[in-house]
Amino acid sequence: MPGFRFVATTADGQRQEGNITATSQQAAIRSLRARGLLPLEVKAARRGVSLSLPARTSLKPSELAVLTRQLATLLGSGVRIEDALAAVGRQSGVRLSSLTADMRATILDGRSLAAALAKHPRAFDGFYIASVRAGETAGRLAAVLTHLAAHVETRSRNRNSVQLALIYPAILALVSVAVVIALLMFVVPDIVRVFARRGAELPGLTRALIALSDGLLVWWPWMLGLLSLMAGAVWQALRQTAARQRLHQALLRMPLVRQIAAVQFSGTLATLTQSGVALDDALAAAARTVSNLTYRGILSQVTTAVRDGTALSQAMARHRVFSPVMITMVASGEAGGSLPDALARHAEDTSHRLDATIKALVGLVEPLVLLVMGGIVMLLVLAILLPIVNLNTLVG
Repeated sequence: MPGFRFVATTADGQRQEGNITATSQQAAIRSLRARGLLPLEVKAARRGVSLSLPARTSLKPSELAVLTRQLATLLGSGVRIEDALAAVGRQSGVRLSSLTADMRATILDGRSLAAALAKHPRAFDGFYIASVRAGETAGRLAAVLTHLAAHVETRSRNRNSVQLALIYPAILALVSVAVVIALLMFVVPDIVRVFARRGAELPGLTRALIALSDGLLVWWPWMLGLLSLMAGAVWQALRQTAARQRLHQALLRMPLVRQIAAVQFSGTLATLTQSGVALDDALAAAARTVSNLTYRGILSQVTTAVRDGTALSQAMARHRVFSPVMITMVASGEAGGSLPDALARHAEDTSHRLDATIKALVGLVEPLVLLVMGGIVMLLVLAILLPIVNLNTLVG
């Protein structure tokens, strides 16, 4: 962000000098006038080497939650957005302070908060930007940010709980795989070949284990290269819109994926409609927040139908991805004039069911890892014990 050195006078004629950050000289002049100063001289300041890259700045979920809550509180108290950003920046770290300074300069340059957020796609996702844009359009920015802060805080809390629950199974799986590979490559072959040198006929399981061990010892560089090529090919394919569209269409057949998309859609739509955003604008914004491309395309069709005068429940009933419960709750909300509350209840109920499902799946990961690793270890033990049993039979 460019810096400018200014000389100005106050309303009572006192002289002031200092530095100001703005996108251009004209923006710096407007910012000084907004402070009640009369600019006498504004020129570009000498700049050293800067390591700040605001456009590439990313925020942790906790930082995003704190920023959103602070902005919502300040705007709800009647503070102007540029003053709110300045206040948040003064009490934040270097990274967040640089981000808020760039956003403030963009706003002082005459652009909207949504435009300022869009300059930092790594810090603010499409859902966040679309919600703010809809709130600005409806003149309900403070209310939208209040609901958005609660949503971001809940999402951050759920993400942390799932990550903490998966740490132990992930470590267990990595250690188990490493131990099994080490046994196959360095321990098991030496033990098994002792029986082979004694002239005993090895069982099929033992011979398969020796073949697998020899293959790992000889071909592991090629296997690693092949896996890398396959991962690169899949990555390149998923970057193509057509491939991602087919994948998302296949994934949407899974009940869990439909449930996640429904939570994303209904939660965002409830937040926006409760904040006073028009239904068609809220639908357009909510459609952009869903990660599944197929579901997003269906929501775009629903948005078009609503703008043409069709009731939301009727537009949703034309598509099978929406559950009958969701359609019924939307219809009852429309009939009773309480659509935002109906959407909020559905989002909350679906979110609770989704959390229970995810917790159950996470809870199954640990015993599943133990069962798989236990089965592999059992095969290794059998591959070693079977030749011993055969040798005892020959001796007997």
